[in-house]
Amino acid sequence: MTDVRGRPRLGLWTLLLVSLMLAPALYGGNDVMGEIEFEGKSKVERTSGVWIDGGYVGYLKELKGSKKVLLLPGEHVIRVRQDGYQDFEQRVEVQPGKKYLVRVQMQKALTQPMPAVTATVKIEVNPNRAAVFVDGQFVGHVGEFEGAGRGMLVAPGAHKIRVALPGYQTFETEINALANQKVEVKTDLVKSNAGVEDPMLNPAGSDHAAPPPPPDRATPPPPPDRATPPPPQG
Repeated sequence: MTDVRGRPRLGLWTLLLVSLMLAPALYGGNDVMGEIEFEGKSKVERTSGVWIDGGYVGYLKELKGSKKVLLLPGEHVIRVRQDGYQDFEQRVEVQPGKKYLVRVQMQKALTQPMPAVTATVKIEVNPNRAAVFVDGQFVGHVGEFEGAGRGMLVAPGAHKIRVALPGYQTFETEINALANQKVEVKTDLVKSNAGVEDPMLNPAGSDHAAPPPPPDRATPPPPPDRATPPPPQG
């Protein structure tokens, strides 16, 4: 069971390229990209959501194989989130053709206790790797809240539930949960070619600035103006 608690704001989207939902053959033999490999010892880490440069890419355990993360060279900010835990953040300076191991360790956060009486929300959405937001706060991915014995504890009352994943139309619904009630949310996300548009996945107006480009990739200053030479003397 996972309860609903506030999360910090996310950063600007500067992710240059991630291999999610792309055939790995597209990058076969590509020496330009760097690869990020994730490691988490407990279920808490393995089910945590991963943002790179402010954009959601999936949950930690799945980011391998056909969903492995490939990035262009440069500095990238990796942030891992789990409801009830402090954000884990690490910056990685990616070099061409290199593989980087990010060992994620989540630490408990100080949170407000849940009320004595709660309601349970079960979410069954396909794909079950989609991110779940309750009242605008990230709480996990669908797979954590589906199946026997699983669910999300919320305070009784009205809540907005949002399910989003890059490449799909966002699903949003409102529930009015009663005390001790079990509420089910079921749907199939519809594929979209519009790209990442959901503000929860790719938020704008964040106070976290995009990392600057590495010095060797910075835009060079424009050349100085050259004065027109005087005409030759007769």
